[in-house]
Amino acid sequence: MPLALPEPRPAAWWIVPAALLVGGTVTAVAWWLLGSLPALPKTAEEVTARQGALQIALGAGAGIGAAITVMLAFRRQRHQELTALITSRHADRTAELADRVAEHNRQDAIERRITELYTKAVEQLGSDKAAVRLGGLYALERLAQDNPGHRQTVVNVICAYLRMPYAPPPAPDLAADRAEALRAARRRHHALRAAARGRATPPPATTGAAGAGQDTEGERQVRLTAQRILTDHLRDHRTPEQRKAEPANARFWPNMYIDLTGATLIDPNFTSCHLTRADFRGATFTGNAWFKGATFIGDAGFDRATFTRYATFDRAAFTGSAWFHETTFTEGAAFNQATFTRGATFRGATFTRGASFDQATFTRGASFDQATFTRAVNFGGATFTRYAWFHETTFTKGAAFNQATFTRGTSFGGATFTERADFDRATFVGSVRFRETAFAKGIRFGTAIVVDSDAHHVWPAGWVVVVQPDGTGRLEQVSKGTTANGAPGG
Repeated sequence: MPLALPEPRPAAWWIVPAALLVGGTVTAVAWWLLGSLPALPKTAEEVTARQGALQIALGAGAGIGAAITVMLAFRRQRHQELTALITSRHADRTAELADRVAEHNRQDAIERRITELYTKAVEQLGSDKAAVRLGGLYALERLAQDNPGHRQTVVNVICAYLRMPYAPPPAPDLAADRAEALRAARRRHHALRAAARGRATPPPATTGAAGAGQDTEGERQVRLTAQRILTDHLRDHRTPEQRKAEPANARFWPNMYIDLTGATLIDPNFTSCHLTRADFRGATFTGNAWFKGATFIGDAGFDRATFTRYATFDRAAFTGSAWFHETTFTEGAAFNQATFTRGATFRGATFTRGASFDQATFTRGASFDQATFTRAVNFGGATFTRYAWFHETTFTKGAAFNQATFTRGTSFGGATFTERADFDRATFVGSVRFRETAFAKGIRFGTAIVVDSDAHHVWPAGWVVVVQPDGTGRLEQVSKGTTANGAPGG
């Protein structure tokens, strides 16, 4: 709060009381001294005494006046000091305000410059020339690198570009290209022979793959560059322990959210990328997709996405919910040692080739309801801390759950195993239900352990729990048609 001098009062407010005080003092002292004199004859002594009394009274008045003068001098000095202090404070405040105005003007100029660069780069992305679009992407990357506050905006623009419709060029036909090259060589040969005989004939125009697909290839390069910019700046190779102690690389953009809903991505490589949230719903991954060691802090959505070739999520960490609802994995899919801290759903997902969840950890439960595994699937060493649901899941080839741990409710109700199912050395802690589960070629439990033999279990037909001396249970096959609790199998 700035200091302020009070408005000076009129001089009469202190002159009149001061005069009255001095006059009153003189009168009071004179009256007191004169009244205390003894009755004396009117002689020279009486006159001298009265004069002394008057002198004392006047001296007292003069003393009061002197005190008032000192007070006024002090007040004047105090006023001067306050004036100097306020002047100094005002000067400092004026200088600070001037600095703020200058900083505001500087920031305003920077923001205007950023806006101009951003607008120009976005306009370049709308060009019909691939080289211009590439320039726009690099301009946006440089702008975001130099201005951390605008990084999310730049990421949003790049993601919006990748979400635009795009049809990848067809795979090259090597045989057709060879035949076309041979025909072109023959035409050139005939043209040269005709020219040598004096009948100069210009060679016919040729259109090869380079000329016909130039624009398509240009767009492909632009999209690959956009993907590389994203992944390069989202990649953080530090371990969780290192993130607590070591600073990040200057090129790393933390706390980014990417929205690639419905995008077409070409051989994307998100290895070791660190994402706050990620939305790949309905995206198409052409070529291999790499998410090895990636970290998803928030929710990760891959619902109805299509992976046309191999997809790897080995050692990926899903801190939020992971959604793979009705996702299609055309080639192999690997989630080895992946960690799902919250719920993971693969409901209705299709795994056309092999799938592996070796040593994967599902902390808050996993749902594979109505999923289809066309080839072999491996859940060896996987840990399901909460529920594990495989309702109406189809296992066309072998399904291995060796050394898997099911801590709470586990259900394979209505699931179909076309080949043999293997649960050797698995550990069942909570209730397990194989109600209406179909095993075309049997099931193997081997040395699987049932921790709570008294829980409400529904085992496959012909299998019962035999309690061991240590209190745990082992599964043994008896006659077909009974369950662990003696109920009809189903």
